[in-house]
Amino acid sequence: MSEPQTSEEKHTQYANDIYEEAANWHVNTGEEKIYPKKAVGKWRRLKWITHSIWLILFIGPFLRWHGHQAILFDIPNRQFHIFGLTILPQDVWMLSLVLLFFAMLLAAVTSIAGRVYCGFFCFQTAWTDLFIWLEDKIEGVPAKRRKLDAGPWTGEKVRKKALKYFVWTVIAVLTGISFVSWFTDARQLWHDIFTGQASSTAYGVIALFTVGTLVLAGKLREQACFWLCPYARIQGVMYDKETILPTYDFHRGEPRGRLKKGKPAEGNGDCIDCKQCIAVCPTGIDIRMGQQEGCITCSLCIDACDAVMEKIGRPKGLIRYASMDEMEGKTQLPLFKRPRVLIYLTILILAISGIIYGITHLGAIEVKVLHGRSPLFVQRSDGTIQNKYNVKILNKTANDIPVKITAEGIKGMLVKGTETNVEAKKGNTGSYIVFINVPAENIKAERTPIIFKIVNQDDPTQTSSYESMFFAPK
Repeated sequence: MSEPQTSEEKHTQYANDIYEEAANWHVNTGEEKIYPKKAVGKWRRLKWITHSIWLILFIGPFLRWHGHQAILFDIPNRQFHIFGLTILPQDVWMLSLVLLFFAMLLAAVTSIAGRVYCGFFCFQTAWTDLFIWLEDKIEGVPAKRRKLDAGPWTGEKVRKKALKYFVWTVIAVLTGISFVSWFTDARQLWHDIFTGQASSTAYGVIALFTVGTLVLAGKLREQACFWLCPYARIQGVMYDKETILPTYDFHRGEPRGRLKKGKPAEGNGDCIDCKQCIAVCPTGIDIRMGQQEGCITCSLCIDACDAVMEKIGRPKGLIRYASMDEMEGKTQLPLFKRPRVLIYLTILILAISGIIYGITHLGAIEVKVLHGRSPLFVQRSDGTIQNKYNVKILNKTANDIPVKITAEGIKGMLVKGTETNVEAKKGNTGSYIVFINVPAENIKAERTPIIFKIVNQDDPTQTSSYESMFFAPK
């Protein structure tokens, strides 16, 4: 029966294990496949949580709202339906504000904490993590995967590869179908796909997404971050000395050296050169060499280094979130004293204010009135002055609605053409000719403001008004 190991022996054994693994590891520069090691820790758990946000891609189209699909981007009819709110081309300015908001949010977050979006929220990162996790489950740990890929084609290799690509393909196909579901009725789409009745456009987009997902998440992986993503190229100009990033504390870690008798050698820093920070990195960089283009701020190197420090009895934080100023011993400036962040936040506030204003003033129906120009007015034999108007009613709801048209502003005015309700077609603009007659003695000026008002007869709370002019002779 073997004697239980002492703490020092455990540290030595652990060091020998990771040194053996590190011996087969080198930094990848794009010429070969990276086999990232599975990381365990709080940042890895947080990544799985943030990645789960993308589940909305799969379940979002199936949410219902008053009997209809809650979110539907109806491109053929140029309508966006979002929980009963219909956004038409006339409201495109709000889309511009939404794009501005997210652009500034990305810039602000990058300035504060680096490529947090890349590491925790990017769809490429999420799908790549999922595909690597499945690969690890099917083919084994990195050493086994590397050996399997390098080995000859045996029955076992064929079985594992076939199973892996089958599972990957299922996920890729579901991704494509889920994407298309945002642009058409999701329930009907699934029925049409499996009965062969879906449009060629739907099948084509699903096929493109399937291939794209397999190539990007299964094949290119970190190379998409290196060579395809423009964000990797511009991130440098968004950083400053106050930006906090996963950083190697070279003051504490250097000089590096292996453990001797389970402890760092006299005069060495805390870094034992185990290369675990490289082993877990999905892009294969060495964080100890400073910030690099390949760093996506995923923080897995922090988890790996903390686990090693804990095993060898040293304080955690050799790799941690820190700014360049902190590494140089300077005081970190508060956010409200950083001009770049203040500019980003100001634009963010303005953009979100505009979006909120637009949503709260969007309305279900809108009316615009065009005054007839030829002629401006008609003097009738009964002593009244008549003006002609073209009333345009935009119905933003998902149903046809009966609308009542009224006008006010001059005593004794008579509105013709609105004796009965008109039906405003869903998602469309209807034009209606209206005449207004006013006794000549009630007119005090050449131009008099009048107000047109429309009311949804099914829901009187839905109204819209428009100011126009009534023209009369001098």
